[in-house]
Amino acid sequence: MTRIVLICVLLATLAGCGGGAKSKTLPVVASTNVYGDIARQIGGSHVTVTSVLTDPNADPHLFEPGTANGLAVSRARVVIQNGLDYDSFMSRLERSAPSDNRTVVTISDVLGIHGQDANPHLWYDVPALPKIAVAIEQALAAADPAHASDYRSGRRTFVASLAPLQATVAKIRAGHVGAPVAYTEPVPGYLIDAAGLRDLSLSSFTHPIEEGSEPSAAAVSAMTALATKHRIKILFYNSQAVSPITQRVRAAAEGAGVPVVGVAETVPAGLTFQAWQLKQARELLMALSG
Repeated sequence: MTRIVLICVLLATLAGCGGGAKSKTLPVVASTNVYGDIARQIGGSHVTVTSVLTDPNADPHLFEPGTANGLAVSRARVVIQNGLDYDSFMSRLERSAPSDNRTVVTISDVLGIHGQDANPHLWYDVPALPKIAVAIEQALAAADPAHASDYRSGRRTFVASLAPLQATVAKIRAGHVGAPVAYTEPVPGYLIDAAGLRDLSLSSFTHPIEEGSEPSAAAVSAMTALATKHRIKILFYNSQAVSPITQRVRAAAEGAGVPVVGVAETVPAGLTFQAWQLKQARELLMALSG
């Protein structure tokens, strides 16, 4: 009996005693937890997902990755990034650890969106979310063909779970098409398009804010006037990239009785991607209906 037990212990790491060895999960790295959460839902127990950017208080445009991020990318079989220079830190990490055994999914390429002036906040494009999910599923399946059917099932489940979000956006379009809105940064631009709203945002204000510089006094005055003169029904406010100037515009909107709808660039703790997007869409609907 003792001899049998000893043999079992010695072989446990290779074949397992009475069970069989557990297969390793597929290492996946996403530039932000937006794509990381989608990959986690599609991949299920077959993947281990590392999201580089998860801090709800961090500005993705100014983010600098650490050593641990580089190590994660070096080991990844699948990397998911946004593109459009939104997460250019990922390209640096990939160049520092080249690999022929890595599949890189660039969402801007998946959607065919290019150009220096393109809005990089692609995950707010509700109609495009199923296409994003397909691209992630296919990358997982290419890296791990043995579980391709499970990834396909995970993608179908994820896409089905988008129905409440899609219905809310359709309801906004049906009841408020053409409603004038503005934003401090173009984070919700694709949502505005999908919902059929009219964007009156001033690029002379939003572009400098997005780039981390200060807009001119004239641009700030014109942006503030959209709210104080009631030219807009909603102000979208990027709660993840706050400055004294954007706070001033928000205060002006609130003082004028214009509803402010917060948007962000990473998934808040405790929520899935689709629950977060649905929450924001419902807040928008309520603000427009109020």
